[in-house]
Amino acid sequence: MGMITDWPSLAACQNGDPDALFVQGAEQNVAKRICRSCPVRYECLADALDNRIEFGVWGGMTERERRALLRRHPQVTSWRKMFEAAMKKNAKDKSGKDKILVTTGAVGND
Repeated sequence: MGMITDWPSLAACQNGDPDALFVQGAEQNVAKRICRSCPVRYECLADALDNRIEFGVWGGMTERERRALLRRHPQVTSWRKMFEAAMKKNAKDKSGKDKILVTTGAVGND
């Protein structure tokens, strides 16, 4: 499963007050809660990181957190591609584990 291109139309914040995501201090924690259950959180975060968006909470991260992430990983040229690769690897790992569990379960039931 790849990342969604038209992610803004599916974002948890799309019908809320946009100003609620551009706050400072402790209010940022409230803004980050909106992102927790968002189905396109990683698409949003990748967009913010790839486009070096400086203000607001995007993908559950504040501008300070995004700057720190960018500093720690200057070699990443496309966060979207990196997240897509990680999602594919995670799906592959899970499917491999599921097969092992199913096989083990089937053998134990004989």
